[in-house]
Amino acid sequence: MKRLRLLAAFAVAALSFAARAQTVEQFYKGRTVHLIVPTSPGGNYDLNARLVSRHLGRFIPGNPAVVAQNIPDAGGMLVANRLANTTERDGATIAIMERGTPQLPYEGDSNAKYDPLKFNWLGSLSSYADDAYLMLVMDRHPAKSIDDLKKPGALVRLGGDKPGSTNLTFAILARDLLKLPVQIVRGYNGGAPMFLAMQSGELDGQVIGMGSARGAQPALWNSGQLRPLLQFARASRVRQFPDVPTARELVDDPASQSLLQFAELSFFMALPFVAPPDVPPERAAALKKAFSEMVRDPAFLADAQKSGFEITPVDGDGVRETVARMAGTPKDVIQRYVDIVARGRQ
Repeated sequence: MKRLRLLAAFAVAALSFAARAQTVEQFYKGRTVHLIVPTSPGGNYDLNARLVSRHLGRFIPGNPAVVAQNIPDAGGMLVANRLANTTERDGATIAIMERGTPQLPYEGDSNAKYDPLKFNWLGSLSSYADDAYLMLVMDRHPAKSIDDLKKPGALVRLGGDKPGSTNLTFAILARDLLKLPVQIVRGYNGGAPMFLAMQSGELDGQVIGMGSARGAQPALWNSGQLRPLLQFARASRVRQFPDVPTARELVDDPASQSLLQFAELSFFMALPFVAPPDVPPERAAALKKAFSEMVRDPAFLADAQKSGFEITPVDGDGVRETVARMAGTPKDVIQRYVDIVARGRQ
């Protein structure tokens, strides 16, 4: 029995050595790379992941197939936990991460069993250079501007996803930091179900990216059925909506300004793609390089434009720098943010 165990251990070690001895091209040739999507089909993360799945394999040595796999019940945090702790670290699994997920460990969330700085960040499709996180309502809503929401009796019902989702977080901040008359309706899984609820009258609106709304709901967007009332993730107003105020314009104390800046950091890596920690360095480097080449490729950019997406990419190092800024935010700023959001999630 001992001899059999030794032989088995030797075989495993030999296979592991053989795998490590492969070139990057040899490893990926004929292989399928699984791209995990932590949201339901049809939403912004899903559509962007599928855009990447159509092109990324062309730039990885060996040209593997890249297949998007939705795991909506897991949520962003559980996917991050899986990547950090149980996913094979061979470079055959990557993910698009919900932008709010990297902040959760710094907020002290005990369920976040991962260190964001240890992930292999491949890059982001968006730096939010020409985007904004909008509080959108259907055009039938009586509020024509943020000033209308400040009038007696005003109310806006906004959809909310799972804890850690930025649509929920910013709906809470609109209500509890900006003191707007927001009613949050929980239980939706991504932007697509919320748009359906908005059209049926179950919701008035949601907080969602401008590019996301335009790309996922072109008919609603182009027909003017979606009305922006407020912009998050902007230091100044986005050029498309010069008459819509930013959240930062609604607060005048430095503490609230600092809180909003921390909350909005994740948007500057708005659509991040990631591989697990400890992927063999040469494969991690190949994935990062492939992502950087892909976002400059004319065929990729044409496909993105056809889908209505604005590509303002950030490379892997740039994403990691933003994560480092999250980690370096003063603890008192984070604690106030956590207190507000935690109360709102209850």
